[in-house]
Amino acid sequence: MSEREGTRLDKERTRELFARLARARGRSEKEYERAREALVVAHLNLVRFLAVRFANRGEPLEDLVQVGTLGLLKAIDRFDTERGVEFTTYATPTIVGEIKRYFRDKGWAVKVPRRLQELNLAVNRAVDTLAVALGRSPTVAELAERLEASEEEILEAQELGHAYNLLSLDSEIGSDGDKKTQTLADTVGADDADLKLLEDRANLECAFRVLSGRERAIVFLRFYESVSQSEIAARLNVSQMHVSRLQAKAIEKLRAALAD
Repeated sequence: MSEREGTRLDKERTRELFARLARARGRSEKEYERAREALVVAHLNLVRFLAVRFANRGEPLEDLVQVGTLGLLKAIDRFDTERGVEFTTYATPTIVGEIKRYFRDKGWAVKVPRRLQELNLAVNRAVDTLAVALGRSPTVAELAERLEASEEEILEAQELGHAYNLLSLDSEIGSDGDKKTQTLADTVGADDADLKLLEDRANLECAFRVLSGRERAIVFLRFYESVSQSEIAARLNVSQMHVSRLQAKAIEKLRAALAD
């Protein structure tokens, strides 16, 4: 079964489960809970995908998955099948909002030494560079060699580099002209425009699996790093025409994978 067919079947399965949920509501509590549980199980991968985005902020991933699952349950209970939108599109903001609320309520703050902040930035750059060169994620030992640091320092920088200092809700975030100064509290609960792109990003990430290692490298360098075709050709030791052909082929593959 192709990935596209799998996605279609997942959507059909979700619609069937919501139909079961609607039929059981008010009639059979046992059947209602079964359908609700089946919906949770069917969408745990979505919860984990969203939770991973927050995994480097000092909290265990499994704890974030549990919190995200609460958001999933809220989305299931509130979803209206008559709205004409896919459930994943509706559920994503609710799940992410639940995870963000968890961090806000927990109220932790970690002060990271400047040495680790600088090393973390260097590690992030090195990860991207080595991933392209090696065709895979670099190991801690390879990062340590690249940055002339110990493996312990690399691990410490990765673990603490994403920590942040909690801001006061009364912190001013600037004003525009004569407008009243806005505080952080004024923005709490506002819609995050980027959330609408999460499902598209997830689909694109799946589509990238159809590309070869060299095609992924070319797409990454060309469209994420804004590297010219001639420079890519020099890095890969091939002709610019060959890079152009591979780029066109990769884009066609991505379009076909995303056509559903």
